[in-house]
Amino acid sequence: MPEETVHKSRRTRGRKAIATYLRRIANRLGRGESVPADSEQTITVDPPEAPEMEVEVEREDGDLSLEVELEWEEGEDDVDTDAAASKATFERYEDSAEQWRWRLLHDNGNIIADGSEGYASKQKATQGLESVVENAPGARVVDLSKDEEDDEEGGTDATFELYEDDAGEWRWRLVHDNGNIISDGGQGYSSKQKAKQGLQSVKLNAPGAPVEDAES
Repeated sequence: MPEETVHKSRRTRGRKAIATYLRRIANRLGRGESVPADSEQTITVDPPEAPEMEVEVEREDGDLSLEVELEWEEGEDDVDTDAAASKATFERYEDSAEQWRWRLLHDNGNIIADGSEGYASKQKATQGLESVVENAPGARVVDLSKDEEDDEEGGTDATFELYEDDAGEWRWRLVHDNGNIISDGGQGYSSKQKAKQGLQSVKLNAPGAPVEDAES
């Protein structure tokens, strides 16, 4: 069979973004799940239990490269080029004060995240939700009630903060390193565990979620 490139991408990425991408692959491999090849998780591959692994460091004309490659004999359904990237949709809308907002709607109809503020334009609202797409998947989680972090080092420029509000409900917010709250759950939860499940749903579904404008 002739060689075929199913997917290829090349762009400059920060070390944290690279760490997020590699951690996502490592977690899926560890759980025995299909592995996303692209950041949007629309193309996945399903490696066998023990593929051949090659690591190469190459120097050429002053450039240095590090390549990690997995290779195996292709089986049925090992590649999915139309993977279900998300079970949610970003919806942009204009509120009664003529400010633009966004919310992340799960396929079950629940709002699992919103921007927590209004924006002066649709473009700025889009930039806000794009920041969530970029930062949510690899963001570390800090439990403010215990001042504890999860075990994994954050791979993005934002942090999920888990906290209990004055009414005794549990909430989460995604805080950028610049101090801005770029997303929150939009609701209180009856338990810490349910709040954790809420933010994990955002981590999973924000990448690859389509963006639509709400009907007027």
